[in-house]
Amino acid sequence: MKFEIEIKLRLPAKLGKIRRVLHQAGFHIDKPRVLESNILFDNSKRGLRKHGQLLRLRRVGPHRILTYKGPSQPSRYKKRREIEIDLRDGAGLDEIFTHMGYRAVFRYEKYRTEYVKPRSEGKVLLDETPIGNFIEIEGSPRWIDRTARQLGYKTGDYITRSYGYLYLAYCRERRIRPKNMLFADKQLKRARRK
Repeated sequence: MKFEIEIKLRLPAKLGKIRRVLHQAGFHIDKPRVLESNILFDNSKRGLRKHGQLLRLRRVGPHRILTYKGPSQPSRYKKRREIEIDLRDGAGLDEIFTHMGYRAVFRYEKYRTEYVKPRSEGKVLLDETPIGNFIEIEGSPRWIDRTARQLGYKTGDYITRSYGYLYLAYCRERRIRPKNMLFADKQLKRARRK
């Protein structure tokens, strides 16, 4: 059984400094910056969400990845069971989900750059989203703590919430009606400029 253990850290709008810090800490780009388009599915009663579960279809270029995530375990890290399947063609998957009683409930986008270190126990993901920039650090708890310290963060900076949750909080703070977290959303563009 595979568990994902991660934290997020909020970054400033300008990413030059964090890129330099990552390079100085020995990280290099393993997967270059790419747009990820994500669709979360749930039933009409939001049964998955109520139980802390997630069903996601991610498109990265021509690739599609189907992901199930189980409920998070209480911790200062986000730890949850994760099952991922690489799909050659997932174009009809949303239609299959619809026939099974699931529908798209939230769409979100991010540009992601993946960083690794030689002989490393984890990875660092630099995410540029419509609501700001974040780093995700994935690995063992010890490695996460050590890497966060190397990057100039402390445990009090850790974020264990999902991008969906962060998006809703962002909209509440700015009194924006939540829709989907997409770069084309004019409301989000205006809010980020303020």
